[in-house]
Amino acid sequence: MSNSENSLKHRIEEWMVGQMPIIQMHGGDSVVRKADPDTGEVVVELGGACAGCGISDITANNIKSDLIMDFEDIDSVVVKIPSSGDHGSSTVEGGRGGELQYGTDDPGHF
Repeated sequence: MSNSENSLKHRIEEWMVGQMPIIQMHGGDSVVRKADPDTGEVVVELGGACAGCGISDITANNIKSDLIMDFEDIDSVVVKIPSSGDHGSSTVEGGRGGELQYGTDDPGHF
């Protein structure tokens, strides 16, 4: 990982902690999976209690729009949410667990 990619990833992770504390307050976890400063592409994964949450699509849309507004070097944001009902910290690498398992149904918020 290049220094600029690591720097962008770090800035986004800090932003997530500062701007989206409700994710953690409700038992969710997040991790910045990709932050490419050359393409402006970012991938964020939500897990824990976010899996199966009724407002996860609202959270995902807020993250997408806010990141694009708050960071000049971000052009595209994808937010992934696992469809398994698993609610542990192992559902997201950001929770320092294993790989996510995604369902085949399109929840309409990616």
